[in-house]
Amino acid sequence: MSASVVVNARFLTQPITGTQRFAIELCRGLKQLRPEVVLLAPDRIVHPDLADELGVEVTGRLKKGILWEQLELPLLLRQRGNPLLVNLCNLAPLAYGNNLVSVLDLSFHLHPEWFSPTFSRLYNFVIPRVARRARHVVTISENSRQDIVRHFGVPAARVDIVYPSVSGIFLNPPTHLPPNRYGRYVLAVSSIDPRKNFRGLIESFKSGDFADTKLVIVGSEHKVFADTTLKELVANDPRIVFTGYLSDEELVGLYRQARGFAYPSFFEGFGIPPLEAMACGCPTLVANTTSLPEVCGDASVYVDPHDQDSIRRGLAILLLDEPRRADLIRKGYERLARFNWQDSARKLADLLDALVPAARASV
Repeated sequence: MSASVVVNARFLTQPITGTQRFAIELCRGLKQLRPEVVLLAPDRIVHPDLADELGVEVTGRLKKGILWEQLELPLLLRQRGNPLLVNLCNLAPLAYGNNLVSVLDLSFHLHPEWFSPTFSRLYNFVIPRVARRARHVVTISENSRQDIVRHFGVPAARVDIVYPSVSGIFLNPPTHLPPNRYGRYVLAVSSIDPRKNFRGLIESFKSGDFADTKLVIVGSEHKVFADTTLKELVANDPRIVFTGYLSDEELVGLYRQARGFAYPSFFEGFGIPPLEAMACGCPTLVANTTSLPEVCGDASVYVDPHDQDSIRRGLAILLLDEPRRADLIRKGYERLARFNWQDSARKLADLLDALVPAARASV
């Protein structure tokens, strides 16, 4: 199987968000199971340590990743005998049909207003076409699977779920905790974009009786997202803290010392941060939308993300209801056991084993 499989490793030229983390962890597991699998990337890698770990081959002349992926990568693959190409970050080359492609969620299609026009046009042009043409599609939840079948017309038999999990540092956190810089706080972690509903969370927090508590928000604003006004909303409230991007090592300490974790997102393909919080013994609040009930089960407080009263009541549970907090922590550990990268990598490897004979027949 493996000599006929190539992974599109352009994700190593990008900042690491949940999408890139999905690709990195699956590739780690896949290389253990199928060490001969080849990873190809353009000469713009920003994570050289990961590239070395995964044995990535830098190839091609084009420096801009999207052009390398769409124009040069198909030519390089044809020179290698048209192997099956594994694409784990939504996009894939339009001019190459022998693909397995991931489509993590359809937020760009169902809610284009959350994204910049350029980003929305690119994704809405490329992804439906590569998904319909691909030999197989993987996604990260049943909710996303149903969306792909319904909106893109991909046959259900060609769409499989490969669940994400959390990084090892959250499963085996350091025993030493850093100093608590914030006192009593609720934590929120995500990219700062409209679908994460930080505006609703902030307004709900400000309207509640939480005078002795801070709201600590971890995440970086990204150029593709439209909402850039959140900091204006909190300019005169010292209880609300934006930390910017933090490493996983820094996040572990924040999760472990928080009173609770809030994630009232409008839309999620999966939602890794609530699982990270569960792994660190932090009780969670999530929205009752899209994939989050599938992921979090009975281990979270559920709120209506469109209702500030609902979010405020959920925050009060995290902060004040000690029996419920203890129950959520216990159930969080139990829920987390359902998701692990080893099982997911094995499922991906099995899919590739099934696809490669068909791929060879088409060359």
